Amino acid sequence: MSTKQMEKFQDEVIIPEGVKLTLNKHMLSFVGPLGKTFKSFRSIPVNIEITDNKVILNAIGSRKKDYAILHTARSIIRNICEGLVDGYTIKMKIVYAHFPITLKVDGKKILIENFQGERAPRVTKIVGNTKVIPKGEDVILTGEVWTDITQTAANIELKTKVKNKDHRVFLDGIYSFEKKKGIEK
Repeated sequence: MSTKQMEKFQDEVIIPEGVKLTLNKHMLSFVGPLGKTFKSFRSIPVNIEITDNKVILNAIGSRKKDYAILHTARSIIRNICEGLVDGYTIKMKIVYAHFPITLKVDGKKILIENFQGERAPRVTKIVGNTKVIPKGEDVILTGEVWTDITQTAANIELKTKVKNKDHRVFLDGIYSFEKKKGIEK
């Protein structure tokens, strides 16, 4: 393989100001202004090296699949670094026609009460350090790790999915309508 082809299977991520990274075998630990988190790269086949303010990634193989995995690892590291500096926010809207839906946070659980008049609350979990703030008809999810916030939003949306009815008529549920970088208060 030529030098140009080898460069294709190597990539680097510049670490933003204020973020510190440490590597312990396959575990990458991130510490930033908004908090700290970690990501395991055990199942992602890339070699990781940390220099002064860069993370150098090398693909294990030389196929297209390895090239794609390399860029996936780059995106994961970049998103976590950006999240620790700026944070992420997802806004969700509570929509109902007849029975008013209430959302309560209980520790690491979210209770969705009175969905379609059901007596028992529907329960879903909060992933990672995501903060869930119900404000009237809106629910605001904030945090540092994009994958945790989006998974929490998906858990809420899936718990309020209408089954065995025409979803064009029965529009009740909790839906995300805005996703952005930066933490909203």
